[in-house]
Amino acid sequence: MKRLFSVLAILIALNTASFAQKEEKGSEKIDVPAAVKTALAKKYPDAKKVTWEKEKGNYEANWGGKSNEDHSVMFTPSGTFIEMVEAIPVSSLPKSIAPYIAKNYKGAKIKEVGKVTDAAGAQTYEVEIKGKDLIFDFNGKYIKKD
Repeated sequence: MKRLFSVLAILIALNTASFAQKEEKGSEKIDVPAAVKTALAKKYPDAKKVTWEKEKGNYEANWGGKSNEDHSVMFTPSGTFIEMVEAIPVSSLPKSIAPYIAKNYKGAKIKEVGKVTDAAGAQTYEVEIKGKDLIFDFNGKYIKKD
């Protein structure tokens, strides 16, 4: 009986250690290049409490609002600005977007909406549904699924 308890204690300890390692890996800090941090500070000097993500080899800075994601900007590893996404309410979308989603993604609920401005100044809308981003032009015409 003592042996059974010893084996169980060892298994529990191993399982706990394994869980702790996974948690630590998931919370690793991203090593953001100095050029990217400098570009963010120069372009958005008011950005505070910035969190970083790495997406498709680029660096995404998020800050602002209750979720700390009201503003999101993307830079290349060399610090070149790619785009900014500003969170907006669903009610700010062009009227044609909701019917498009209702027709093509039955029952889908809009999770997040952002107004995207790229490096050239072109603006689009990014609408998140079912874990996917749908991109619409500034008039509300569907462009692509990202």
